Amino acid sequence: MLAEIIAIGSELTSGAKLDTNSQWLSLQLAELGIPVQFHSTVADDLQANIDLLKLAAARVDLILVTCGLGPTLDDLTRQAVAGLMDVELIEHAESMEHLEGFFVTRGREMPERNRIQAMFPAGSTPIENPVGTAPGIWLEIPRDGKSTCIIAAMPGVPSEMRKMYHEQVKPRLPGGEVVIRRARINCFGIGESATEEILGELTARGSTPEVGITAHEATITLRINAQGKNEAECLRQIETASQVIHSKLENYVFGVEDEEIEDVIVRELNRINKSFATIEHATAGLIAQRVAHAIYTDESGSNECYKGGTVAIASSMSLEEEARVLLESSQADYVLAVGPEAIRTNDANRLISEIPLLLLGRNVRTEELLSWTGNPAITKIRSAKSALDLLRHELMNSTKG
Repeated sequence: MLAEIIAIGSELTSGAKLDTNSQWLSLQLAELGIPVQFHSTVADDLQANIDLLKLAAARVDLILVTCGLGPTLDDLTRQAVAGLMDVELIEHAESMEHLEGFFVTRGREMPERNRIQAMFPAGSTPIENPVGTAPGIWLEIPRDGKSTCIIAAMPGVPSEMRKMYHEQVKPRLPGGEVVIRRARINCFGIGESATEEILGELTARGSTPEVGITAHEATITLRINAQGKNEAECLRQIETASQVIHSKLENYVFGVEDEEIEDVIVRELNRINKSFATIEHATAGLIAQRVAHAIYTDESGSNECYKGGTVAIASSMSLEEEARVLLESSQADYVLAVGPEAIRTNDANRLISEIPLLLLGRNVRTEELLSWTGNPAITKIRSAKSALDLLRHELMNSTKG
């Protein structure tokens, strides 16, 4: 079984809004072993919608549609499905009762235009929406010489769509022959090409499992995609690949899935009952912001690991003098300092950004000059992560000792 996900809306094709529903639905179908062959986005044009549905019904076995089920004139999904089948829209009594009751419970009069939401293509089945006014549409299309093509149309509001998928759509879907599971391993301090060179055949096309490399804001993420007959087989593949990645990349690896460097630091500092403070010049408080978020989401709920810090453009003291003053006044175990940015020109007349980093503790002093000739738009985030990585490595070394 192959699937296609169709997102409807001129706000998507124009770029005014980002389509996150298709990504989410692809991940859900992967867990059922149903590979998604196409992502399609179409504007609010009835004939374009009908044409796309016809194309999808000819090439895949499952079509998930999001958006276009509202009451306004640009909500055309039900009309498009009816056009696909060349049938009329018919009022569904139970859906109309639910719709009228929805407005009654809110003390509002239902606009006449909302009645369209209780209209369904002949031969289709409504999908209940307990949290909104827009029911979904379930339709199975017979095809000559092929298996039936399933269409499930759901609202575009993510909270409504996800609830409808989990409770109404997913239980009706057949499982695929192949189970797919995914995992992510995050690294810092190494580039994409160097990562690929070190991992060798693990990232080769056609390997089992597939391991892809992506970079975002100086973080390297290894995406492991495993396919097997069951979940246990997939997990064995992921574990084998993870062991190879850890053994070859060693201390470059800092976390998994959505973990950031600051998440790892906050967790470890809370575990060993230590703390740090920050001084930020070139990063404009970005480290403090990220650490605060990590503390907020940490399961321990403790904020004792972070003693706060200062944010400044310049200072009359050297970076080390600032750090020593803060180390004493904050009573922290470490001070992590990011100095001001200096710009110079190299022999090739190319601008180079230089930012000093300093980690100072009672018996610790580590400094680094971060030189950067890449995209200036990520200078702050790269500097913040590089500084945090100094502390991460210190915590790793002290734990080993």
